[in-house]
Amino acid sequence: MAKLDMRTGSTTVMVLRLLAEKPMYGYQIVKELQARSEGYFDLEQGTLYPALHRLEKDELVQSRWDVVEDGPSRKYYHITDKGRAELEKSARQWSDFSRHLLKLLDGAL
Repeated sequence: MAKLDMRTGSTTVMVLRLLAEKPMYGYQIVKELQARSEGYFDLEQGTLYPALHRLEKDELVQSRWDVVEDGPSRKYYHITDKGRAELEKSARQWSDFSRHLLKLLDGAL
């Protein structure tokens, strides 16, 4: 339960962080988050795709279909300049939040 509560609101910054490195398609984003978090972040389609649609609506990401010769076409998501600015702002906020929360928790564990 606590694991889920702590993830609330973090999907945007996680997705933008990955897309800042390179364009990715949905399943690739899910797998990359799982790998980098050692399985802690396991986004389901019901969470990821609405978030991607919202990011696209807010002009933080753009998408385009890429056709591949030996496989299915995939919708790749690309971060925009506006998305990079939002990532920088959000990363700073999350860093501040984490630092202050850890100060509060110091000695509680």
